[in-house]
Amino acid sequence: MSEATGPITHARVLKIALPIVLSNATVPILGAVDTGVVGQLGEAAPIGAVGIGAVILSTIYWVFGFLRMGTTGLAAQARGAGDEAETGALLMRGLILAGGAGLFFILAQALVFRGAFALAPASPEVEGLARQYLEIRIWGAPATIALYAVTGWLIAMEKTRGVFLLQIWMNGLNILLDLWFVLGLGWGIEGVAIATLIAEWSGLALGLWFCGSAFAGSQWHDWVRIFDRARIKRMMAVNGDIMVRSVLLTVSFTTFLFIGADFGDVTLAANQVLIQFLEITAFALDGFAFSAEALVGGAVGARDPGRLRQAARVSGLWGLVFALGLTVGFALSGPLVVDLMTTAPEVREAARLYLIWVVLGPLLSVASYMFDGIYIGATWTRDMRIAMIQSVSLYVVALAVLVPLMGNHGLWLALMVLNLARAVTLGWRYPRLEAAVA
Repeated sequence: MSEATGPITHARVLKIALPIVLSNATVPILGAVDTGVVGQLGEAAPIGAVGIGAVILSTIYWVFGFLRMGTTGLAAQARGAGDEAETGALLMRGLILAGGAGLFFILAQALVFRGAFALAPASPEVEGLARQYLEIRIWGAPATIALYAVTGWLIAMEKTRGVFLLQIWMNGLNILLDLWFVLGLGWGIEGVAIATLIAEWSGLALGLWFCGSAFAGSQWHDWVRIFDRARIKRMMAVNGDIMVRSVLLTVSFTTFLFIGADFGDVTLAANQVLIQFLEITAFALDGFAFSAEALVGGAVGARDPGRLRQAARVSGLWGLVFALGLTVGFALSGPLVVDLMTTAPEVREAARLYLIWVVLGPLLSVASYMFDGIYIGATWTRDMRIAMIQSVSLYVVALAVLVPLMGNHGLWLALMVLNLARAVTLGWRYPRLEAAVA
């Protein structure tokens, strides 16, 4: 019995999930160090330039986030079916797509940056510094986009320890080079950009090394298979559905932020503080959603509905355990965390007033995370897309009804409605998914 078709145990789920949880926990550290190092220059403009430059690039690269999810689902299914050649071919398709996209952004950087600053204008000084930062960072576009495919493939192969080590390497190297280039050599904002560029390309090299089994045979240069029209068509359909779903989710969250701004500066600041609790929730629950992606994908590839059900149950159970832990933790430590994040008395008071929503958030959201993982693993992305359209429609209705009645409480309740609607619309379809695997 291969590892892919081995028993789905609690230990196996935790082996997949916990490295992702730990990996996600390192993400905010890099942003804080970037800001802190640039802050030592003693001027406001460089801080703003790094911030806006990073946002522009993360927005551009985010468009290709579908490569991570799509690669995980398709590669896990190929692995479950025992099709080792297809797992290697899938990684190569992702790398080729990433290389083409990265090259496009390098060649079209002038137009891309002009459009970005038209949408998010800044002062001439900040924009000038941001352009210096972007003109260096853009050369990392192929590596950064390729890392989505690499990460997705590693998750599908249940090699999430590699994902964790990759994140530690990239963030650790980036931080060390930040300190050397900016504080040691005095390279300023260009030093921050060069540090990140080196970390991105070295991260890709390390990631490809972790994917060594994909290059062990001839599948990585089996061009007939790699460019097979039917397989490419399926890959693009899966990725297209995921992109639509992700855009709708992002627009929904952005709408939440914009509506919250209408309630005044204090409420806006309180919401911003509380959003950090949502980020923690996402970092924790993502690990178990990813375990569902890998294990469900393997079960679908093996055409085994019993394994699919077991994968969903065990991953979901641990997701629920962590959600309960987060709810208890937020309830006990929430006020203290709020006080650590802001010293403004009025913001502290407002944040406490709405704290109940982030306390309940993990329990109300866990099912939506887990069903996302199940459907990505099964590559039932068309149903995901339809369910997201239905959920966002309910969210819009909830905003229209609840915000006028309840103000900011109504805004938070509407966000909870969105997550519950995602869980219900996907859960309602789940029996059909399981039946289709048989």
